[in-house]
Amino acid sequence: MFRQNMSEIPGTKGYGRFVSCFIESSQSLSFNEACKDFIDFLPPISGLVLDVGAGAGQNSAALAELGYSVVAVEPMTEFLDAARIKYSVLPITWLNGSLPMIECLRSDQSKFDLILVIGVWHHLNEAEGALAMKRFASLLNSGGICAFSLRNGPPGMGTHVYQTDANHTVKQAKKLGLECIFMLEDQPSILKNKDDVKWARLVSQK
Repeated sequence: MFRQNMSEIPGTKGYGRFVSCFIESSQSLSFNEACKDFIDFLPPISGLVLDVGAGAGQNSAALAELGYSVVAVEPMTEFLDAARIKYSVLPITWLNGSLPMIECLRSDQSKFDLILVIGVWHHLNEAEGALAMKRFASLLNSGGICAFSLRNGPPGMGTHVYQTDANHTVKQAKKLGLECIFMLEDQPSILKNKDDVKWARLVSQK
C-alpha cells in the first residue's frame, strides 16, 4: 500500500517528537466526552462515516463499535499503525492520506453520511481549508453532516498551526451548500493543563 512521507504533509510537523505520548493520550480519550456535542447529530447506524485526520483511531473505533461503517484517513503512519493494531478486531478501513484532497479515497467511493473533522482544521491554511471544504461537499450524501472541532491557542504537539474562525468556516461551508445547524464556541479543552486552548464545535448539513 502507498504511504505518504509525513515530511511532505506540513500539518504533521512536530508530532514526530511525541508519537508514543500522542497515541497514549489519544486512545485514552472518551468519544462520549470528546464528541459529546455531535452525538445528537449522528446518522442512522446504517450510515457510512469518514474520519479525517483520524490520529490514533479512537473516534473511528467508537463509531465502529456503535455499528457504523467507518473509513479512517490519517497521514502519519505511526498513528495509523497503532490504530490498526489496537482496533484490529473492528471492521474499519484504514487509509494513509491527508487533507485537503484526501486522494487516498477511491474514485468510486460511496458517499458519506458523516464526515468527522476533529482537531485537524487548525493545520490547514486558508487555501487548503477552501479545497478541503469543497472536497467534503462532494463526498457527502444529501442530508449528510460534517462535524468540526476547531482549535485555537498556542501550538501543542503539532507545530504547523493556524488560528481558526468558526464564523468564517460556517460561511465557507454555506457557499458549498452546507448549512450550519449547530455552533458552540469558546469551549475549554478536555485535556489537563490546556487552559490557553479553546475549541469551537460546528455541525454543517448538506
